[in-house]
Amino acid sequence: MISLIFGKTKPINFIIVLTFLFFFYWFVHFQLFDRGYGTGELWHKALILGVLFFSIFLVNFIVKRNKITRNNSFSILFYAMLAVVFPETLLDSNAILCSFFLLLATRRIISMRSSKDTKFKIFDATIWVLVSSLFYDWAILYLILVFAAIFFYQANDIRNWLVPFAGIFTVYMIAKSILILANQKQFLVTHYQFNFSVDVAYFTYWGHSTKLILFAVITFLTGLLAFVKLGKAGFGRVVTMRLIAFSFVIGLLVNILKLSDNVYPVIITFLPAVILMTKYIESIRRARIREILLIASIIIPFAVLLTGMAIQ
Repeated sequence: MISLIFGKTKPINFIIVLTFLFFFYWFVHFQLFDRGYGTGELWHKALILGVLFFSIFLVNFIVKRNKITRNNSFSILFYAMLAVVFPETLLDSNAILCSFFLLLATRRIISMRSSKDTKFKIFDATIWVLVSSLFYDWAILYLILVFAAIFFYQANDIRNWLVPFAGIFTVYMIAKSILILANQKQFLVTHYQFNFSVDVAYFTYWGHSTKLILFAVITFLTGLLAFVKLGKAGFGRVVTMRLIAFSFVIGLLVNILKLSDNVYPVIITFLPAVILMTKYIESIRRARIREILLIASIIIPFAVLLTGMAIQ
């Protein structure tokens, strides 16, 4: 049943996912976490929801344009289900905005595989990573992914290694000019603190440590199986999957470095996670087993959600 619906790329799939996210987003805010907002705050939250919707289209665009997955909509389905597993991330506007700009950066990084306009893609990816770091300072670690892509795709051209520094200088000058005009000269100094302190209490809450650990283990296992199934796939596809796996590792590291009760950056790991999960599902030849796993991928997130609600 699920394979029949999401096994193809059809408009109805987006309608289902976006409609579900619309109601679930407001359920999380008003029912699950009992938040109250004024009129101005409601408009802000609605804008963030719009960014989340656009992120869904970006995820689909990335996997289809670069032919990372086959012609299906499993990636956006898994993306929505991960939001169910981690509903707290929908409360964090910075997380959704940071994730959105990292999606834009990832789109340019993966497209470097074509070897066309490589320097422009490196420059764009660097800028988007730096913009994402304005919401989470540790997101700047994704610059490592930019350099990793250069190493894999265009390492011989020394000018490619210099392009990210040009991007950093450009963003710094633009940001500095805007901050001077806005009379916020100290923003960069106060924002990029890169603080890290281990909070033991953070790891005792189901909504944080247990789910994150299980999520990481499941993603790594499906990713490993997906890599095994790749077998003799072309070098370009293997490199792309390596970059995606590396992106997931960086995302987990950012989550650890941003440990806080009011910060939920796990959404930045959703793209690489759904790609690895989709690749694994696609590798299963038996339709019955694939269908069982797809059903489980829907039931389990809601079971996790209900368990979390019962524990609270």
